[in-house]
Amino acid sequence: MSVDFKLIGSRIKATRKESGKTQEWLAEQIDVSVGYISQLERGITKISLETLAEICSVLNGDMAYLVSGSAKKQNDYLKDEISQKISLLSERDKRIVMNLIESMIEK
Repeated sequence: MSVDFKLIGSRIKATRKESGKTQEWLAEQIDVSVGYISQLERGITKISLETLAEICSVLNGDMAYLVSGSAKKQNDYLKDEISQKISLLSERDKRIVMNLIESMIEK
């Protein structure tokens, strides 16, 4: 089993954006460069457990979620993950997703 650092990075990015923080802010909080944060979020650089723990601490994130996509504390983790992904879409794409969901419900 391999670790998907790109997926972990995208979850870090989504968590950061959800909290309204910039890469610059996060970099300052954990004492690294903005470029390093950018590389982590794109999955270019492998993240250490220590750095992951620091990011979770400053963003009030859940390490289990960042690594696996689910969290022990969340009963409906899939709903939250879908919501985070949708929040990253353009308004046009959000409408497309909404139409798709509505068409699936009507079946």
